[in-house]
Amino acid sequence: MKTKSLGFIGGGRVTRILLQGFKNRNVKFGKVVVTDTNPDVLADLKNKFPEIESADAKAAATQDILFIALHPPVVMDTLETIKGDVNADAVVISLAPKINMTKLGLKLGHVKNLARLIPNATSYINEGFNPVTFAPSFEISVRADVLDILKMLGTTFEVSEEKLESYAIMSAMLPTYFWFQWRELAEIGKKTGLSEDESKKSIFETITASLDLMYKSGLSPAEVIDLIPVKPIGEHEPQITDIYNSKLIALFEKIKP
Repeated sequence: MKTKSLGFIGGGRVTRILLQGFKNRNVKFGKVVVTDTNPDVLADLKNKFPEIESADAKAAATQDILFIALHPPVVMDTLETIKGDVNADAVVISLAPKINMTKLGLKLGHVKNLARLIPNATSYINEGFNPVTFAPSFEISVRADVLDILKMLGTTFEVSEEKLESYAIMSAMLPTYFWFQWRELAEIGKKTGLSEDESKKSIFETITASLDLMYKSGLSPAEVIDLIPVKPIGEHEPQITDIYNSKLIALFEKIKP
């Protein structure tokens, strides 16, 4: 697929995830320009993706499609430094929570094709679950082209802007609530007599089926939970649910615009 040039302001994890997703699908761009304040980050990214160009922020900002791949605290100051370099007809996609379209417009008021995307790490294997919001001024024909590109990363769907931070909690960060548990369970599987492959397969197959059982069986959550009478860590459930509620609700309040 041949399309326009890409620019990335920020060369960290999310940029690596998106570039890998595009590479998996053999998506071709005119060029890809990435900037980052850390030269080691750029060198590492260049090693993984030799086709990219590492350059200053001005060069990245002048590309046809510009991704703002920065943490929220530095987005506004960075936009202030590059706003004069972003073309009025460019597509600018912010990947950060908290910085809403109104705030983006304060720095990029001359750009009508503004969007916000909450990316998911699973885009690395083209199985992302990525909500996107487009500014009201975003051109319809350009929107279709951008969606075609983003859908290469997995499921990409439009939502109202006020839901983006909810998806940051319930999709983008959600794997982190479980990955360490699965890693530990795989070790326990080996300690109880399974090979590493047997342990991983058992976890993968059972979790996949358990999700289907919870959400596709037609049973209520209580009915699903009741199917297994022995619950080895059941006594700790109140503590775990308290951690979820206290940590995640507090984080949501912090990242809301």
